[in-house]
Amino acid sequence: MRIEQARQVARQWVLEEGAKLPGFGGAFLTGSVLWADPGDELAVSSDVDVMVVADPAAHIGHIGKFHYEGVLLEVSSMVAPRSVHDVLSDYHLAGSLHLPGLLADPTGRLSEIHRVVARDFAERPWVLARCTGAMDRVRGWINGIDESASLPAQVTSWLFGTGVTTHVLLVAGLRNPTVRRRYAAVRDLLAEHGRLEYHESLLDLLGCAHLSRAQVEGHLAMLEKVFDATAPLRVPAYRFDTDLSPVARPAAIDGTRELIAAGLHREAVFWLVATYARCLDKRALAGERGFEDGFGELLADLGVATPADRRRRADRVLAALPGLWQTATTLLSASRS
Repeated sequence: MRIEQARQVARQWVLEEGAKLPGFGGAFLTGSVLWADPGDELAVSSDVDVMVVADPAAHIGHIGKFHYEGVLLEVSSMVAPRSVHDVLSDYHLAGSLHLPGLLADPTGRLSEIHRVVARDFAERPWVLARCTGAMDRVRGWINGIDESASLPAQVTSWLFGTGVTTHVLLVAGLRNPTVRRRYAAVRDLLAEHGRLEYHESLLDLLGCAHLSRAQVEGHLAMLEKVFDATAPLRVPAYRFDTDLSPVARPAAIDGTRELIAAGLHREAVFWLVATYARCLDKRALAGERGFEDGFGELLADLGVATPADRRRRADRVLAALPGLWQTATTLLSASRS
């Protein structure tokens, strides 16, 4: 199926099903399918992200992943943006609303926001504002590490604090701040600017610069086992319940395998760790245990097995932020030249 066909399926769901949601105020595409060439093939490991705009009193919440007309959709919801400035300074919202991806706009408000955001998206003050927002997210995740929390929660704080460093650069380069493929995407960006050595420093912060393909494949084999044991469990209250379901296996497992097959085994590590941590979280909420040893082996290979290890690695991320900002501003200048 072509990307454009998948987009039309998302539009069909919005018009036939999404519009029936309480407080529905419109919808738009987000994520990689929005940024992709409409004529490209939709990868088996890809879903189509849809954001529903709703009245704050509606409490729609996160709908999650499900199949619709042969396409894996992931539907989320948000309150309508308060202003265009709020959108232009938010790197996820601006990244979505500067492109022509509106699926429904009953009030016309989203169309007006899109017009202004598309016009001003690449203006330096707004790009710097979005980069600053990404830097703040790095600090927020890192400083939010709580040693009294569960091990998966501690690892998630360190992992996302480290991983958002890629978003700072992708935002500066006017690229898609993708989630699962963030390290592959930032590698492409840095390669285009002759800065692959900086990519190595990002991988080093994540603790995977030295990992071999065989090591990563071994950890993926363990992840497959825990994922397949977790996917049948239903925990609707868990934010990532449907991300760890049978329909999501192509994105979680096959997408990681695709990166490894492409020679990007180190770039696959971020999502591998995130998915493993979420599996353990979901299992705990369901009253299940098991597979903790495999997670411990993964953390040991990354050098974050103990609270002291994670604190040291977190401090390295914070210490790297001045250099990250300098690199971001260099990419921003180059993208506008």
